[in-house]
Amino acid sequence: MRFKDYDNGGFYDEMFDTDGKPRPGTEAVAERFNVLPLEELKRRQLAAEKTLLQMGITFSVYGDEQGTERIFPFDIVPRIIPHNEWIEIETGLKQRVQALNMFINDLYHEQKILKDGIIPEELVRSASGFRPECMGLNPPNGVWCHITGTDLVRGGDGKFYVLEDNLRCPSGVSYVLENRVVMKRSFPRAFDAARVAPVSDYPNRLLRLLQGLAPSRRDKPVVAVWSPGVYNSAYFEHSFLAQQMGIELVEGRDLVVIDDQVMMRTTTGMRQVDVLYRRIDDDFIDPEVFRSDSMLGVPGLMRAYRAGRVALANAPGTGVADDKAIYAYVPAMIKYYLGEEAILNNVETYLCSREKDLQYVLANLEKLVVKKVGESGGYGMLVGPHSTVQERAEYAEQVKANPRNFIAQPTLALSRVPTLVDDHFEGRHVDLRPYILYGEDIYVMPGGLTRVALKKGSLVVNSSQGGGSKDTWVVEAQGGAAC
Repeated sequence: MRFKDYDNGGFYDEMFDTDGKPRPGTEAVAERFNVLPLEELKRRQLAAEKTLLQMGITFSVYGDEQGTERIFPFDIVPRIIPHNEWIEIETGLKQRVQALNMFINDLYHEQKILKDGIIPEELVRSASGFRPECMGLNPPNGVWCHITGTDLVRGGDGKFYVLEDNLRCPSGVSYVLENRVVMKRSFPRAFDAARVAPVSDYPNRLLRLLQGLAPSRRDKPVVAVWSPGVYNSAYFEHSFLAQQMGIELVEGRDLVVIDDQVMMRTTTGMRQVDVLYRRIDDDFIDPEVFRSDSMLGVPGLMRAYRAGRVALANAPGTGVADDKAIYAYVPAMIKYYLGEEAILNNVETYLCSREKDLQYVLANLEKLVVKKVGESGGYGMLVGPHSTVQERAEYAEQVKANPRNFIAQPTLALSRVPTLVDDHFEGRHVDLRPYILYGEDIYVMPGGLTRVALKKGSLVVNSSQGGGSKDTWVVEAQGGAAC
């Protein structure tokens, strides 16, 4: 009875309720992990890690002096979401992505939402992701955000909340696909019993979406994944997705614009490219339009894009919706464009650009999580309860010097999931990043990437900050106990 003494630590535990009983949908897994011999659990954990190592599941940490590549840590205890809960999440994400797309399209055209005073114009124009160069752009099918990764957290009340939106180059889906392969090998009969919703069709869905963006009417449009190169932190994912979709992986040096047409250098000569799935930020895609010092971009690319000769996913300019200050207004966007209340609520957010919020944040730094609006990966963040007096004082000076650059949120009691630690299970905090594809319709991958804070007591789940991942099971029915 390995879970007999399991302590939820006063947090919402996703496998056990406050009485220590398995929650609906988790019974089979809880029972099996409870009775499996410790040595067998360790063997399966080690086998999973070896498999991931052989697969080359890695990421890079910028500035790390110990080496470029790291293996992404993995825990074999799955995170389970019952199907009835998932339906609400899925519906809420579709609603959110639809409203965000309408906002971006409005912003680069008539700007009605700004004229009607729903969002402060200065807040938008000062966002680092706002691109005046994209005014008047008309992406294929009117869709700007083709691939989105939205970060969710479950609070102490058991409800899911949106923590942030990622519409530029959301990463991590390769870990979802590879984690699933590993877990199916480790616990094959559990999948048959629990009827876990599949994720393996994601690459095919992504490829169909990209092919549907092609400006030409050729039977087989040429699609390529555009990567900044091997030193990018997500390069493994770029090459993995290209391989899974059966398309080329290219860098800027492989591409050239001739007569407003993007061409790809190959061993047999130049080849026309119809669609680029870009994993490179706006700043670097075209030195003629954005950063003139970019060595990663393709001169003339935006000219070809405006001429309708090539499609880009995601469209340039979508990063404005990644701004953590703009995020605070997404429920208002949903109400404005769709006439609906948000199904998934935001985390309560204080904008330091508002004087009242600023004063509250400065007076309560020890209670809050304060973030820079344009940062990601857990960087540039102050976790108030875990900070020192000196750290808070230094951070306060940064906030006062540039209030627009900061938001603050309450320190959340993130939900936890049991995690194998040595010879027992301990609860570790998790978040969730589902992936949404917006093509002819909107598809949400069942589950997504569960990131877990492997350091005891830590609330930071980012891989660059010591986090790992779990497989996420959306269970369609209660399964048997076989694993």
